[in-house]
Amino acid sequence: MPLSIVTRLRWRRRLRSLVALVLLAGLAITAWFGLPATITIAPLLHVIDGDSLTVRQEQDAIAIRLTGIDAVEYRQDCARADGSRWPCGHEARSALERLAGRGPLHCEYAAKDRYGRTLASCRTQPDPGGIDLGAEMVRQGWAVATSDAYRIEEAEAQAKRRGIWQGRFARPADWRAAQSRPAAITASPDA
Repeated sequence: MPLSIVTRLRWRRRLRSLVALVLLAGLAITAWFGLPATITIAPLLHVIDGDSLTVRQEQDAIAIRLTGIDAVEYRQDCARADGSRWPCGHEARSALERLAGRGPLHCEYAAKDRYGRTLASCRTQPDPGGIDLGAEMVRQGWAVATSDAYRIEEAEAQAKRRGIWQGRFARPADWRAAQSRPAAITASPDA
């Protein structure tokens, strides 16, 4: 038996309402995920090394690892162009201390790393006026880029022979790997 005209109109109205509701929900979800990430204002407590620092979050101190960069380690030495050794890890830490100042920092938290540190991108002031600490550490030559985000800054530092690029250095990840090997493996054969 065919549906009456009134029944067909009711079903059409219901179908239109359902389509409108689905479209509205899709728009709301898109808007929710398209919102900018939450920026946390965090007082700076201490700079650990060239890519790690400690900030205060409510009543707790949390360790932050800057995303997208890998700075030379605090105990790491580099070689100048003339072959002399210098404590580039100490210099990298000093550079981050100068950039961060006394804080507070404006950080966008991303995740936790395997050591429990919070991965974050931090600026000295809100965007666009603040300095992106990761970008500036790479631009000044105290860190290498670990993502495409800072490749241009790394190329600039390398071309202008800034920081660690003024001579020879072990990439931070390679230096850490060499430090964790047993002494028998890292000892030279004539030692």
